[in-house]
Amino acid sequence: MAASPFLFRVGAPALFVFLWSTGFIAAKAGIPYAEPLTFLALRFGLVALLMLPVAVLAGARWPRGLLAVHVGVVGLLLHAGYLGGVFVAISRGVPAGLAALIVGAQPLLTALLARPFLGERVERGKWFGLALGFVGVGLVMADRLGFGGADAPGLALCVMAVVAMALGSVYQKRYCARVDLRSGSVIQYVAAGLPVLALAWTQESMVVRWEAPFLLAMAWLILVLSIGAVSLLYVLIRRGAAAEVASLFYLVPPTTALMGYLLFGETLSPPTILGMVLAALGVALVNRGVNRTRG
Repeated sequence: MAASPFLFRVGAPALFVFLWSTGFIAAKAGIPYAEPLTFLALRFGLVALLMLPVAVLAGARWPRGLLAVHVGVVGLLLHAGYLGGVFVAISRGVPAGLAALIVGAQPLLTALLARPFLGERVERGKWFGLALGFVGVGLVMADRLGFGGADAPGLALCVMAVVAMALGSVYQKRYCARVDLRSGSVIQYVAAGLPVLALAWTQESMVVRWEAPFLLAMAWLILVLSIGAVSLLYVLIRRGAAAEVASLFYLVPPTTALMGYLLFGETLSPPTILGMVLAALGVALVNRGVNRTRG
């Protein structure tokens, strides 16, 4: 019986990091076939349409009243705010490495918000782990840094994305931790999809090239990321402290870099390898002694 909590403690975070990391590769494969807001509006809409019959047939309990509003707010923050900010920022010329570094501050910001919003105290050793993890992410992304064609609005969108992700994480834990993931997903993706669709309608051509790479990428992002990884994230948030769960995002850039090395022959420079080690060490320090079986 003791093996099951241990497997969840180790296996669930590892699976989440792997799944989330594949999203960057899938997005890179699919985004050339549609503009960013159009891409996201289509993704969010398809997730909602897919999860609606699942929730109905399963008899999932639907959030009502103010709780439904809270669920919608999480959708706006985590999906529209975070993904929309990053996708549009990169489309405006912000280098992916710079965007990843800015968004990489999310665990630090989440830890800062956890005290006033959730009453969670972050110990000194965990702060050191969070700082070390951020340095590790910086080293992993060092070869891809540079301001390139980045402008002030693009950088502001990256900042908006990291704030939205941090706020969405603590908001989810405070108000929506017990919401059924099936019905909650429908509400969240509708709440995120409607404003993104409105912006795409007014700001983009909404032309989509329905080719095989786009369809494969979209299918992966819907099933594996928007349903699988996000649901797993919510389970982790429900069972763990906000700062500890947020620290897992430090492992995403190293995992993505390793995937690039294994799948596409991309090089791993000494700073990148050192960054991987520091990021992993930082996450280990933040999660030292954690037991995620509560809740």
